[in-house]
Amino acid sequence: MNDTQAIPDFPPNDDLSALRAIVEGTAHDIGEAFLQSLVRNLAAAAGTRYAFVAEFAGGTRARTLAFWFRDRITDNMEWDVTGTPCEEVVRGSLCHYPSGVRVKFPDDKPLENWGVESYLGVPLRNAKGEHLGHLAVFDEQPLPPEPCKLLLLRISAARATAELERLRYERAILEREERYRDLFDEAPIGYIVEELDSRFITANRAAMRMLGLEPHEVLGTVGMSLVTNKPANKQLVHELFASIAQGSYRGDAAIELRRKNDGHPVWVKWYSRPDPAGKYTRTVLVDITERILAEQASARLQAQNLYLQEEIKGIHNFEEIIGQSPTMTTVLENVRRVAATDATVLISGETGTGKELIARAVHSNSGRKAKPLIKINCAALPAGLVESELFGHEKCAFTGAIARRVGRFELADGGTIFLDEIGELPADAQAKLLRVLQEREFDRIGGSKPIRVDVRILAATNRDLLKAVREKTFREDLYYRLSVFPVQLPPLRDRQEDIPPLVLYLVNKFAKRTCKRIDGVDKETMGLLLSHTWPGNVRELENVIERAVILANGNTLHIDPVILAPGSSLGCVRQSKFQQ
Repeated sequence: MNDTQAIPDFPPNDDLSALRAIVEGTAHDIGEAFLQSLVRNLAAAAGTRYAFVAEFAGGTRARTLAFWFRDRITDNMEWDVTGTPCEEVVRGSLCHYPSGVRVKFPDDKPLENWGVESYLGVPLRNAKGEHLGHLAVFDEQPLPPEPCKLLLLRISAARATAELERLRYERAILEREERYRDLFDEAPIGYIVEELDSRFITANRAAMRMLGLEPHEVLGTVGMSLVTNKPANKQLVHELFASIAQGSYRGDAAIELRRKNDGHPVWVKWYSRPDPAGKYTRTVLVDITERILAEQASARLQAQNLYLQEEIKGIHNFEEIIGQSPTMTTVLENVRRVAATDATVLISGETGTGKELIARAVHSNSGRKAKPLIKINCAALPAGLVESELFGHEKCAFTGAIARRVGRFELADGGTIFLDEIGELPADAQAKLLRVLQEREFDRIGGSKPIRVDVRILAATNRDLLKAVREKTFREDLYYRLSVFPVQLPPLRDRQEDIPPLVLYLVNKFAKRTCKRIDGVDKETMGLLLSHTWPGNVRELENVIERAVILANGNTLHIDPVILAPGSSLGCVRQSKFQQ
């Protein structure tokens, strides 16, 4: 099945978290190490047991450059893509089979042997539209019918393409430098005989081509006139000629020149030896322009990579936590302090106050940021499957357990687990959670031995847990284990100073998403928003602003007071005309 979905402007938060994990997990690697780190982190982010990046090997052949096989990096392999799901990807199409891939490709023996059920692959296409290879994830379990990780896969494919091109460029440069190793016997090099004042006497064709000279221009050309007018570069050349005049120079230097015919920069490796009589010098020039440009491109790529990490860190930490009020300033300062520790954090607050954002901020600023942040909404778990979801189960542990299931705590090993709506956790699951907090171990349902994990626990609730403790619906010992470091989020009505910056942030966010230009919010509307009690807190404010932006037909946002009245509908939002 082919998928041509467009990449959305704003990916979901879980995709941003996965993207952050991939970028940070590959930030310090290049080459083979980068590609191995990429497929390892991509498999974890996509929730699959297999992931690889491959390049074309000629004809219908492809070979992997990095292959994540279940739980490790395995040896690379080469295969014929004919009759495999990779065939469509090799032709430049996205290929998505959420299930039944073995049935569709019966001749693909590895799929059969590994029990693969689903497959999602994207091509590696460079800026010129050339297909360099492909990136794929697959698993023994079905994938969702809609490829929800498509954005993540495409971004990873773009990064893999850049690295593959960099490697190819690097190999080309290394091959060129290999040819230059024996300058006179194997490579076309520039050879110049010049006087001590750098005036050319003769130059070979390679030198003329390198420096943009015509044959009749060689005699009398002053080499110093081709040196770029950069102080450090000029100084280097003067020092070189001074040492040559003294008969002491035997080394080499990298110098930036300007071609005489078009003024384009050319970087050369300069090898020079003075004549024994001291009347002229013999100079060899090796063109290293491509290598220098590659190094500059690599430096820019590294700078962009660091910038991207900071951008992602900002998105996941505090970009959407807008707050200048004293209460929010205190909360954010506490978050910064506790993030560096491994302390368990209990985040309390009304619905819509941003408890999950706080949890992400704690994780993203902790030493576990390179590991996963696993999120669970305890209120959404079916009562009979809570323990299975949290701790996993063995095959045949109960009716319907047709295979072993790894629980969320195992998935979060080494990272962080966020238990939202912790007050809704059933009593038996509370007891098991207490054991994890105390002993760092648990048993799968139907398991015969305990499983040890290293997990930091963040919990959140909009309930009064102390009241639940008094009413015997929540374990007292678990409460005190969870509230090592409590963070209480204030409701929006108690931090009115934060409403104007929140409104402006949300207006810009939704205006960009809807491709509208909104320059500001009128005074009447801002006063209305400041006076509202916001029972739904920031989430309610976000919904109101999004509706208003969608219906806006002017450059200044205006919201009719009726919209905040009980039982209001979308039709109650009225926007002002464009204001001059």
